[in-house]
Amino acid sequence: MSASVQRHGVDLKGRSTTRVRGLAPWQPQQVTRELLAVVQSVLVEYAEYLPIMIRQIFYRLIGAHGYPKSERAYKNLGEKLNRARRAGIIPFNSVRDDGITLVEPLAWDGPEELVRTFLVHADQFRLDRQIGQLRRLIFAVEAAGMVPQIERIADPYGISVQSAGGFDSLTCKHDLALKLGEWPAVEILHIGDYDPSGAHIFSSLAEDVQALARDLGEAGKLMFSRLVVTRPQIDELRLPTAPPKETDRRSFNDTETVQAEAIPPDVLARIVQNAIDQRVNSDIHRDVLERETCIRQQLGEKLIPLLDEPWGDT
Repeated sequence: MSASVQRHGVDLKGRSTTRVRGLAPWQPQQVTRELLAVVQSVLVEYAEYLPIMIRQIFYRLIGAHGYPKSERAYKNLGEKLNRARRAGIIPFNSVRDDGITLVEPLAWDGPEELVRTFLVHADQFRLDRQIGQLRRLIFAVEAAGMVPQIERIADPYGISVQSAGGFDSLTCKHDLALKLGEWPAVEILHIGDYDPSGAHIFSSLAEDVQALARDLGEAGKLMFSRLVVTRPQIDELRLPTAPPKETDRRSFNDTETVQAEAIPPDVLARIVQNAIDQRVNSDIHRDVLERETCIRQQLGEKLIPLLDEPWGDT
């Protein structure tokens, strides 16, 4: 396919459009090349935390490189990154996109492949790594795009990470309330914006789950802690602020707002890790890991002989 065909397309009504389609060469102007060079430096700076969201890149440009803080500037950045990724200037897997769900049917080439898959999973066998801890931890993250970054830190401890929007589901709240009967205590660690919407998500989640647990007769102790963003973090990290939106009439006890993405990824990672370290008993966690190792070895010993089984004509 020629470059000219790749660059242009047709809209749903059959009209020609200049919007880029597919992979397309691009020769950006000098100002854009300079912007993309700074973006690449941000991606190098946070290579350990990739992929990151466009809004996180946006806030890093504001905080460290003097980029304007406006919706127009954010939209411009998004458009330039779109073109740069299509042109191979910025790697596709450096920037996180959301909203896509892919479900593929499971199939095997034969029984041997299934056994080998079992062996791989056996080598990755895990127990509930929060077994024995005084309280079960759950991260609730307002921005779905930040979930993988938090999951990367929380996963080794067996701590689940849920987009806070998912907690708007009554089913999710009901299931969590029921779980309180299985666990002696639960603490929800909330990561969200410091604005009327973030405050409302946090308070409504706490109130509704606690009310459901009470009505269901579950006696587990439930705690909600706002981990990010807090007023002290805004002051200490000198995060960029904005006044509350005039269209948001919900009560909020401050004249400034801050989005969670304004916290640099490495700083956010330290906040999350510190929160885990303060709450997880390391000796209990180490014992669980040792038990996992023993079980993996036993599973491997039982599964390997299956590879020599005669499976007949496949």
